[in-house]
Amino acid sequence: MSSISLGDMAQSVYLRRQNTELKTEMSRLTSELSSGQVQDVIKHLGGDLNYLTDVERSLHLNSVFAASATEAVGFSGAMQASLEKVQHSISDLGGNILSLGANSGEYAASHLSEKGRNVIEGLVATLNTSVAGRALFSGSATDSAALASADDILADLRSALAGQTTLAGVEAVMDGWFGASGGFEAVGYTGGLSDMSAFHLGDGERIDLKIKGDDEVFRATLKSAAMAALSYDPALALSNGTRVEMLGRAGELSLGAVDSLTTARATLGYAEARIEEASVRLTAQNTSLEIARSELISADPYDTIVKLEETQFRLESLYTATVKLSQLSLVGFLR
Repeated sequence: MSSISLGDMAQSVYLRRQNTELKTEMSRLTSELSSGQVQDVIKHLGGDLNYLTDVERSLHLNSVFAASATEAVGFSGAMQASLEKVQHSISDLGGNILSLGANSGEYAASHLSEKGRNVIEGLVATLNTSVAGRALFSGSATDSAALASADDILADLRSALAGQTTLAGVEAVMDGWFGASGGFEAVGYTGGLSDMSAFHLGDGERIDLKIKGDDEVFRATLKSAAMAALSYDPALALSNGTRVEMLGRAGELSLGAVDSLTTARATLGYAEARIEEASVRLTAQNTSLEIARSELISADPYDTIVKLEETQFRLESLYTATVKLSQLSLVGFLR
């Protein structure tokens, strides 16, 4: 009956433990060589993780601000494109009206009136634009449209204008409808009362895109287009003279609307420039923080290769010793 001495068992356990430790070390060094980062960060930094924690916290905040800046770029860009579209449409309508000759005839005038209706439909569609499921011009109510349909707006205006026969009367009613507490606020604007939430671009830095569908610039634009659209509306039964006056007044109002839109676009352009500056700054900060983090936890490739070769040699030596020890026997020892 064969037996194994206590010394042999202890030696076997020792060799297995050494084998496991060396394989673990090989795996760690191989991982560090491929990733370029140390696995045991605490040991590498001598137990002081304060600076690394601060860097990683800054990286997290930077990523949050960068995401907000990216969102702000998308929103402000879409707003600028919408304002440009609105300005172009009302400018085109006003230019056509003001270039209408005195002898152009009723057909040409009624055609421009119909164009005014088309402009309102386009304005409503543009101001009801949304980005990533959020309405652009609805203020805080980003889940709802900014304006009611063109049909609803014109229907309420038509009802309010019933019985008016002069330009002065028509304009007074329209001023009231588009003014404070008027029909526009009750029927036309369907967005929120407060502004959209600000976009945070850094510690203490934020950008507000305070443009809503009930802003004065849009009221003035819609008013000029509505004046044109309703000038030849058969339901109002206006005299030909009043129709001509309304259409001409619509052309004049469009000039003021275009100027207001230019100012609004310039203000938005300033906000876009600030957002772009913040985006560039955040990108640079992220790069610096990534470099700082890498320097803290990076593994020296040369040192890692040397240790890897040394560990591999030790493991091979252990295998050689294990093989030789396994070949020992009492008979061989006594020879």
